[in-house]
Amino acid sequence: MERTCLAVILAAGDSTRMKSSKSKVLHPVAGRPMIAHVVEAVASAGISSVALVVGRDAEDVAKAASIAGVDIESYLQKERLGTGHAVLAAREAIAKGYDDILVTYGDVPLQTDGPLKAARQGLADGSDVVVIGFHTDRPTSYGRLLVKDGELIAIREEKDATDAERTVTWCNSGLMAINGSKALDLLTRIGNANAKGEFYLTDLVEIARSLGGRVTAVDAPEIEMTGCNTRAELAVIERFWQERRRHQMMLSGVTMIAPETVFLAYDTVIGQDALIEPNVVFGPGAVIDSGAVIHAFSHIEGAHVSQGATVGPFARLRPGADLGTGSKVGNFCEVKNGRLGEGAKVNHLTYIGDAVIGAGSNIGAGTITCNYDGVNKSETVIGENAFIGSNSSLVAPVTIGDGAYIASGSVITVNVPADALALGRARQENKPGRATLLRERALAIKAAKKAKA
Repeated sequence: MERTCLAVILAAGDSTRMKSSKSKVLHPVAGRPMIAHVVEAVASAGISSVALVVGRDAEDVAKAASIAGVDIESYLQKERLGTGHAVLAAREAIAKGYDDILVTYGDVPLQTDGPLKAARQGLADGSDVVVIGFHTDRPTSYGRLLVKDGELIAIREEKDATDAERTVTWCNSGLMAINGSKALDLLTRIGNANAKGEFYLTDLVEIARSLGGRVTAVDAPEIEMTGCNTRAELAVIERFWQERRRHQMMLSGVTMIAPETVFLAYDTVIGQDALIEPNVVFGPGAVIDSGAVIHAFSHIEGAHVSQGATVGPFARLRPGADLGTGSKVGNFCEVKNGRLGEGAKVNHLTYIGDAVIGAGSNIGAGTITCNYDGVNKSETVIGENAFIGSNSSLVAPVTIGDGAYIASGSVITVNVPADALALGRARQENKPGRATLLRERALAIKAAKKAKA
């Protein structure tokens, strides 16, 4: 029978060192609140029940933590009296009788399911408490994990450690798993007889051992246990996250010429044999199919790029952009809620908004779909194999038929039938010598203003 588990996620901190108007767990990593990354890791470990301990911005934190398939109950921690006190804010959930209780933190967004599963396995193997630790060559300020004969005998804080204990490089991450049948008894035994008068979760090690229980530790990569307290640490976490995801993508068959310059969102999908040039940024909701090419300095969010399509350089795809197979959006173009058919081309200096462009159509430089009248947005529909001349303005709602030809510089306000030629521009008229008169008049005005001054 599969063991049941409750994850208690501590997210009630005041975030004072973040210097922010909102809780630190709401700050994004890869375009997603860090609390959501933590819930995702918990879910990946097979845990579907979460007790979320909240404080500041409680409703917003609960909303940000919500992901599909995870049942979350929020518990308000009114006072900040230490980690042990924080966990007991979820007393009601812990009392429901889970086999395992997993305690983690909302400001550790790089954690993955591996160490969480290992901690749960430790409980299944007979431990009452399993602490997740990490090895580091910079152990100063961390509690050291002291192990003897395979059991964790103590977590020794730096200030209390002997010289020999300070040489230990296995450190406490703060994350731990607790035997669910004993959790409330152990947690309620934590006292606050210390300098700060707080209830420390780490005391569970000695408490469990004093009752004859077994306490062990499992290892996690140091990077995964990186916590966030300041904007500087947030930037470090973002860098670590990006490096990890880029590496995963390149191993899956994506080519990145300068991976350190490519920035991905938490849900970016890129297919095998896609090519990503330098300085490309992906916002949430970007899907790039196999064999697509994203040229340098492009920004893509909420968009789909089909197989063999090319984007950029210096292109922007906004939400709703959908590029068909072999289509092209070139330099200094923007597409928003626009669908390009197979082989359609929007080569340069063009805005396509709220539009459908048929297969094989060519959109000339400087073309604009005028989709917004100040109140409502309307759609432009361009048929297959149409040609839109440079510097044309298509005033929506308007439909351009298959094979139609729009003369350069036209303003199109009514529908154009299939295979028709449309011209929507004023007739040119030349005035011989008039340019000289205009210049002389302008110079005279300038001289008069100067004399008056």
